[in-house]
Amino acid sequence: MNGEANGNAKQRAALWIGVVFLLGASLGGVFGYHFAARSQADTRLALTEGERRAQKVALLTKEMNLTSEQQKVLDDAIREAQRKIKMVRDASQPQIDAIRGQAREKVRASLTSDQIPKYEAYLKKLDEERKRNAQ
Repeated sequence: MNGEANGNAKQRAALWIGVVFLLGASLGGVFGYHFAARSQADTRLALTEGERRAQKVALLTKEMNLTSEQQKVLDDAIREAQRKIKMVRDASQPQIDAIRGQAREKVRASLTSDQIPKYEAYLKKLDEERKRNAQ
């Protein structure tokens, strides 16, 4: 009977080791993916318009074997599109800010006096992140 109990204990121990290993591998994969995706997004956001444009030109040059003349046309087209998109964003920004302000006031009106400072801290962080990403 002692040998049978010892065998069951070894099986349970092996099962637990397997479960812990699988959980560790799963969590490692999830966290690895999360941090890799996050750092990739941070890198993309840190690029200037010119750097993003150069990346696109380089990628398409490699993929499509563009000539230097085609690269220049592509670079000019992307630069012009970026300029026009910036103009549209700049023109519509006051409307976006007004809508955002109205929504924030509506939320503030529903909060308790204890919740408002937390909400303001959240908005400050959000606005700083938005400002940083816009540059």
